[in-house]
Amino acid sequence: MNEESQRQSPRSLINSVIALAILAVMLFPFYWMINGSLQPNGNTLQGSWWPAHPDLVGYWSALQQQGANLLTSLVVAVGSAAVSLVIATPAAYALAHFRLPGVKIVLFAILISQMIPGIVVANALYAEYTNLGLLNSVAGLIFADCTTGIPFAILVTMAFMEAIPHEILDAARVDGASYPRTLWSIVVPVSRNALITAGIFAFLFAWSDFLFALTLTTDDTVRPVTLGIYLYLGAHVSNWNAVMATVVLASLPAIVLLVFAQRYIAAGATRGAVK
Repeated sequence: MNEESQRQSPRSLINSVIALAILAVMLFPFYWMINGSLQPNGNTLQGSWWPAHPDLVGYWSALQQQGANLLTSLVVAVGSAAVSLVIATPAAYALAHFRLPGVKIVLFAILISQMIPGIVVANALYAEYTNLGLLNSVAGLIFADCTTGIPFAILVTMAFMEAIPHEILDAARVDGASYPRTLWSIVVPVSRNALITAGIFAFLFAWSDFLFALTLTTDDTVRPVTLGIYLYLGAHVSNWNAVMATVVLASLPAIVLLVFAQRYIAAGATRGAVK
């Protein structure tokens, strides 16, 4: 056993070195964003590899000029995640445990909806939003982002709910619980990992959205940070420290979510595939 461990030790070391090298390459752009945001002159092309004299003026400028856009993106992303879960949870429960006619057709339609190019959806929504008065509104962006979050949340939570034993749900029905009560008191707590996973991805879909933000907003009354960075880059291309600071600030919510919820994401993404 010791000889086998000794033979595996060099291989494990090599694998670890390769993994660290790949990780360093993947994280280098994020490091360079932080480095560029702390450079006094903000010049990422001629800046040093390490900020010898860190300067936070870029972050101050970013908060002053992009703070409202960051708040808009946060409201839209949270709203989109909430609406997606509210609609997807009962839909996934019904598709997983009710013997409804045409379930396979519904699932096929959900899959097809995720294959439609975003620009097609955005153009269709623009025409309808013009008639409904939802252009340049937070509600309009939330509903648009839900077109991506709801189908994904249904698929993820349905795969998880199918693994819930029917005996548990039947016992609740025998005790007099209604279908909504069974969903709220039993299915939702048991499906916590899948719901957290679906909610986080719905949040990330909305947080990183650029296409809907560009198509469904025509002025600066409502402007998500993705569109703000795009316009800010064109107007302040010489002020790279502020641009990089904005990008770093825009990356923080996704990083914080993934760090604190990674175990729920891993459990929610794999539970439905293991029965």
